[in-house]
Amino acid sequence: MDNRRVILAVTLSLAVLIVWNFLFPPVQAPLPVDNGTAQQQETVSEPMAPIQEPVAPAVTAATFTPTKGEQVTVDTPLYRAVFNTAGGVIEHFVLKEYKETVDKDSAKIDLVAPRALSKAPLGVIWNRVPTWNKGEWGFDGADLNLTGGEEKTLTFVGRVGGVQLTRTLTFVAGSYEIREDLKVANTSAAQVRGDLSFTLSSIGLSAEGDTYNPTRVSYLLPSGLEEEDDLDDLKLGIQSETPVRWGSIGSNYFMVGLVPTSGDMTMRAKYEDDVYRLTLGEMVNIDPGMQRELSCSYYLGPKTESALGLLPKDLKASINYGFFDIIAKPLITGLKYFYGYVGNYGVAIILLTILIKILFWPLSHKSYKSMEQMKKLQPMMAQLREKYSDDREKMNAELMQLYKTYKVNPAGGCLPMLLQIPVFIALYQALLGAIELRHAVFIPNVPFTDLPWLIDLSAKDPYYVTPLIMGATMFLQQKMTPSPGDPMQAKIMLFMPVVFTFIFLNFPSGLVVYWMVNNILSIGQQWMMIRKA
Repeated sequence: MDNRRVILAVTLSLAVLIVWNFLFPPVQAPLPVDNGTAQQQETVSEPMAPIQEPVAPAVTAATFTPTKGEQVTVDTPLYRAVFNTAGGVIEHFVLKEYKETVDKDSAKIDLVAPRALSKAPLGVIWNRVPTWNKGEWGFDGADLNLTGGEEKTLTFVGRVGGVQLTRTLTFVAGSYEIREDLKVANTSAAQVRGDLSFTLSSIGLSAEGDTYNPTRVSYLLPSGLEEEDDLDDLKLGIQSETPVRWGSIGSNYFMVGLVPTSGDMTMRAKYEDDVYRLTLGEMVNIDPGMQRELSCSYYLGPKTESALGLLPKDLKASINYGFFDIIAKPLITGLKYFYGYVGNYGVAIILLTILIKILFWPLSHKSYKSMEQMKKLQPMMAQLREKYSDDREKMNAELMQLYKTYKVNPAGGCLPMLLQIPVFIALYQALLGAIELRHAVFIPNVPFTDLPWLIDLSAKDPYYVTPLIMGATMFLQQKMTPSPGDPMQAKIMLFMPVVFTFIFLNFPSGLVVYWMVNNILSIGQQWMMIRKA
């Protein structure tokens, strides 16, 4: 086996793994903002799978006077939320620590756009009836302002279809979680049976057409995490066949999630009218004078392990970096460790790259040494190919004998590279999905100018400087590497830097910095090995 062919196969495999990203370059735009007027419309939810659970004795139904829906505000150190007292539907959820763009005057991110209100985020559906506009609601309370470790509640009471709904929402300063305790009391003279669902909705949490950061529906089953971002499938609707631990609508950086904390609930999700909708629910039976109590937790905020780790049922599993997730997460931990010392994620990426290079130095050394050995055999290999050009079987046998005679392993140069591929892919996915790099500044201005440069490591280099340097270093690295015996292979290998540069033009700059620094370190390593040889 020709070592150069294996190296070529490995290189092309890496190209295939990432070339799909180039086919649909990302649109560098802020999170979509919907400035339309909120129109609450009737929403119908399909019935959930029936699940029977015992009911608790009902508390005497509270007397209330229906009131017109009004806005009530909850202000915490992390967010400002606005609810409508007609059903407790949320109208705005503004994150105080995150902006839409890197502009100094950029607005804060609002995870609930007006257009999403047609699907009633944080609404309750009873037996296919949208309670927020089909029921009668009363509210006796005021705006909340939470500081320190305070915990406060809002209570909304409504009547619809022979039942009374009492929604108690609990807010905690310092957390993005909203806990709900729902009491469903049967106020009629007959048993009621209904499908009860909690709802979420969003117009999308990433720029339209952003293939690096698509909005997707995720849910956790006992068997593992499931995700769907294909709009064609979501337009048809998806559902879980078994109860879920949680469901969410999210991007790489932000998420609105729903965690059932009582009973077993199944999930349904759909993309319609340019809005993502998700419901979790179950079928309930309630005898006259009795009530059911259900509970859940909502999460609206950034996808950080520290914030998601506060919620039940392993909601932090929504942070997933793909097949090599088990490798990617320690790399992100290392990245944050370096950032804690240098205060710059660009520098932290460089330090992490150096650390990885040091760890793989012995493997890289072994790979280069094997390539040098193969280089010395190239003339003899060329003679054997020419001599046995009409007898491929004989040629392969003679080549294997040649390797054996000179104690050269033809795969010795590529096996160390194969061991490094999972780490590369893992770091690629980690840097692509880490919210820490969103709006993270590396080099604020082009040197000696006022032009903004690498002010967002999750966005592409606006002047394509780093991709071009990366391509140049890759070309130099190829020239320093022992060339394949096959002239056609040699030409293909020299063409690879051009292909990779073209692909990397639209990559997030954090990824380009990693690859560029890795190439520079590899050039230094090869230069040292050449001098030693």
